[in-house]
Amino acid sequence: MLSRFFIYRPKFAAVIAIIMMVLGIFALQKIPIEHMPNMDAPALGVSAGYRGASAETVEQSVTQILEQAIKGIEGLESFQSNSSVGRANLTLSFEQGVDLDQALLQVQNAVNGVLSRLPEETQQNGVAVYKQGYDQFALLSLYDESGKATPTELADYLMVHVEPRFSRIDGMGEVELYGAGYAMRIWLNPHKLRQFNLMPSDIRNAVETQNAPLVSGSIGGLPTTQDQYMNAKVSAGSRLSSIDEFEKIIVKTTDSGSVLYLKDVARVELGAESYNHLNYTNGHLSAALSIQLAPRSNAIAVSEQMQTVLKNAQANLPAHYQLRMTMDKTPFITSSIEQVAKTLVEAMVLVVLVMFIFLQNWRATIIPAVTIPIVVLATFAVLYVLGMSLNSFTLFALILAIGLLVDDAIVVVENIERLMHEEHLDAQAAALKSMKEISGALIGITLVLTAVFIPMAFFGSMTGVIYRQFSITLVVAMLLSLLVALIITPTFAAQLLKRQPHQPKWAKRFNRGMDKLTMRYQKLSARSMQFKMTMLAVFSICVLGFGWLYKTLPEGLMPTEDMGFVMGQIVMPGNAPRSEIEKVGREVQDYLMQHESERIQSIGIWYSGNNVGVGPYRGQLFVVLKDWAARKNPEDTVFAIVDRAQKHFANHANAQIFFMAPSMSSNGRVVDFWLQDLDSRGSEFLQQSFSEIETRAKAKSSIEYLQLDVPKESAELNIKLDIERLLKYAVPQQSFNSTLAAAWSGTYINDFIDRGQIKRVIMQGEAEFRSKPEDLAHWHVRNSTGEMLSFNQFTTLNWQGGPNSINRYMGYNAVPVYAGIPKDQFSSQTMQDVEALVDEQDGVNLAWSGAALEEKRSSGQAIFLYLISIAFIFLCLTALYESWTIPAVVLTAIPLGVGGSILFCAWFGFANDIYFHIALLTTIGLSCKNAILIVEFAAQAERAGHTPVQAAIMAAGLRLRPIVMTSIAFAAGVLPLMFATGVSAISRQEIGSSVFGGVLFATVLVLLFIPFMYVLIRGLMIKKTVSQSVVIEHPSLESEQA
Repeated sequence: MLSRFFIYRPKFAAVIAIIMMVLGIFALQKIPIEHMPNMDAPALGVSAGYRGASAETVEQSVTQILEQAIKGIEGLESFQSNSSVGRANLTLSFEQGVDLDQALLQVQNAVNGVLSRLPEETQQNGVAVYKQGYDQFALLSLYDESGKATPTELADYLMVHVEPRFSRIDGMGEVELYGAGYAMRIWLNPHKLRQFNLMPSDIRNAVETQNAPLVSGSIGGLPTTQDQYMNAKVSAGSRLSSIDEFEKIIVKTTDSGSVLYLKDVARVELGAESYNHLNYTNGHLSAALSIQLAPRSNAIAVSEQMQTVLKNAQANLPAHYQLRMTMDKTPFITSSIEQVAKTLVEAMVLVVLVMFIFLQNWRATIIPAVTIPIVVLATFAVLYVLGMSLNSFTLFALILAIGLLVDDAIVVVENIERLMHEEHLDAQAAALKSMKEISGALIGITLVLTAVFIPMAFFGSMTGVIYRQFSITLVVAMLLSLLVALIITPTFAAQLLKRQPHQPKWAKRFNRGMDKLTMRYQKLSARSMQFKMTMLAVFSICVLGFGWLYKTLPEGLMPTEDMGFVMGQIVMPGNAPRSEIEKVGREVQDYLMQHESERIQSIGIWYSGNNVGVGPYRGQLFVVLKDWAARKNPEDTVFAIVDRAQKHFANHANAQIFFMAPSMSSNGRVVDFWLQDLDSRGSEFLQQSFSEIETRAKAKSSIEYLQLDVPKESAELNIKLDIERLLKYAVPQQSFNSTLAAAWSGTYINDFIDRGQIKRVIMQGEAEFRSKPEDLAHWHVRNSTGEMLSFNQFTTLNWQGGPNSINRYMGYNAVPVYAGIPKDQFSSQTMQDVEALVDEQDGVNLAWSGAALEEKRSSGQAIFLYLISIAFIFLCLTALYESWTIPAVVLTAIPLGVGGSILFCAWFGFANDIYFHIALLTTIGLSCKNAILIVEFAAQAERAGHTPVQAAIMAAGLRLRPIVMTSIAFAAGVLPLMFATGVSAISRQEIGSSVFGGVLFATVLVLLFIPFMYVLIRGLMIKKTVSQSVVIEHPSLESEQA
């Protein structure tokens, strides 16, 4: 027997305990730390440019071809696309567990297979395939307090001097620039081009030829002639690096020998690569870096390195420049982890205190208390080996595990003490006898608890990631706890425990109270067996009542927490100029600084248009709030700030303005979905359908607002080309296309060297020659005879409406919609009402996305999860005890404990979400544990010759004390969760309250009903056995009579 071996070798057991703790301490230094595991579905992005093309052209020429290519990729769960002016973007979401590197390779191959079908411009720029899906971790902003630096200067400084330093940090993921660095801009003058019989394509050819490095070899290279001494490299040209060099590019020579330079037909300047983005931080023009973490990186360690790099970068800034971390999730992560770790310590202290009250001497208390750090540290070591991180879920699991893991040690120590007291054995003999008695029960309890949590580890999607973190941690802790209870606890007990000659007065009073309670409890158990129908009726009412209450609980995915920042969006009508959105942005900033300044640390606004620098413009708002310690009142929470701002800007005259409080799993109090057009009736039909749904939604109290995340159609100038005239004038259509693209859209030519950095050369028409429709007449093309012809000779212009962007979801035209959840409502009701509204609308289909889709999956999985866990418990107990009775009795305990969790969840106003599912499964395990302690001892007593009634009453009296002690210890462990405050308190309160209710009911009701259920089920089994034996004997009697 394992316990016997170590009881006689205490030093061996001590060495194992030390090794477990040392490995845990080592793992704690290395294990990644994060607030939450990465719950995003593995996702890839595909991006392609088609400069100057309308959204419809991009959708037909690029997007649909790419969609067809990627449809059959293995493991692809969903895909969506956005076609805007000049660009196609696709997002591909894969199933959890898909190897993203392998998927990226498959997507790249699929895209390469259709590259020849894409427009030439798109082929030239290439199609980018990249990983995406990791949350923004930090935001670094650079601004000039004097206001002298341009956005381009700031962006270029970040790109050259700051971004490389941050990219080299270990654990750093994607670092993205918000802004645009320098580019060599060639501004074309159409009158000068016409004067010298030139087209933009001539300028392009000249730049490509004269701004290129040449590979020229060497002189004296091997093999050489005899006596060769000289050897040297040969260079014949290089990339240009200054405005002066570009101005001196020769674009044409005349017959007379004169030379025409680039500066004679165009203006050359060092400008911005893009003029589409404009950023403000605290009212100053700025540029910013968006920082993401790499998978499995330690957020705290990365943040420390970032602070070091930031200090070094700040020390070398030009005068008046300010480099600030305007958003950093580290304080939220650190505070969350610290709060949960603090709860862990509080739980340990409370559990030890409860054990001392029941065990009444420090020697007996120290033994279970020592098992806590041994098991917790050893669990860290196993988690590290399994490649998991230290996050809120793994720490929650450890808090709940504390109550369970001391249970094993308490059961061992309490039984050894009982034998020492009743049978007057010494500690070693009592330990040996005790382990013979209770080893089976310990293994049974551990098997049941692991059976409850193991099925959680096999669920897919985002909820599966969370369940896996939780279940693996708890199962590891339970198995280690069993190992410690079988090896270390009895060994330490045999060495440390001594019989107490006399007890303190308080202990005697406590024990007398416990003895009286035990006697009354045994009498109550005996009485309950006399009123079978009454007990069954009460049991049935409890089960049905709890079931009804469960059905009424509102559903959700996760509680929304105050993460310390607000996000907002400003959307303008299609053709509004950027100056208008900046004006609205200043209104928003002024409101926040005037009304919320005491709560705000910084405000950032990013304005962006589409890829050709026209509307619709959007403003992205990012507000970082002050530390949670400075925002203790209810009106200081992120939700209160969002509510006030939303109400203030609800009916803005010129723009749609939305505010949201991002949460751990979504954009805060919103659910997002797609409205699909299955019959391809067009964007107008979708817009009309949405308007009708929105009108009906105003009557629903569960929907605060519906927001269509698509800019309205804007005016579009359509240039109709007369092909017949074009051919008549002998103008190549390619010349027309390239001239128009270069003049009004801009064309990337090649690269140049700027202070040692490679940057782009871009050619475009001067602003004054592309500001109104009539300007098209300024531009000319050359025909095959060398004659220059104006565009208005073979084109006609007309105005029309056109979409600024076209969205598709799963291959169908669709629009993304957000539904706001009122602050006193839960997402489940909002989702039900949205589904009902869309069902009433003909021709459209609803497809949930993001957190709403996960919530849908989660609610469907929950019942399935409970049933699998219960089935697992039944099978484990049947195999362990070779009995159908024990598992049947134990299972009757489950609805009793679960009822407490449901009742407390409803009482405290929490939703039926992931945290509640975890609490419910913990309660299932706890209920079964209490039942096993009674039922196993009852079965032993029955085998010793007692009747089922006597056995049940004896077991009830004998196991009352350890059940009450372990339950109070467990309840004490979750009390700090119930009364949690500060960062991420809501999730801790929810899991604490639900588990506490479960513990309470799993103790009181299980103690009341399980002895009765044991007698009832044993009675049925005995009757069944007797009737079977009668049936078997009957034929033999007949044969004898014959």
